[in-house]
Amino acid sequence: MKKVKVFVTLKEGILDPQGLAIKHALESMDYEGIEDVRVGKYMELKFSGDIPEERLHQICDQVLSNPVIEDYRIEM
Repeated sequence: MKKVKVFVTLKEGILDPQGLAIKHALESMDYEGIEDVRVGKYMELKFSGDIPEERLHQICDQVLSNPVIEDYRIEM
């Protein structure tokens, strides 16, 4: 069995309201020095056999992320 990890994050310059809310909550709890918080998604996919890397990128582009506003990183 092959396990693949996919991390999806908003592209730089895209507003992250969830990250901003977390940053404000941390500041209100007196945690200092936090410049920015970005929230993303983490997924694990398990395959019964090998899968071509090109196919993984296709899955990420078409299903797991929105290529207009998100980037992704794959770990095998």
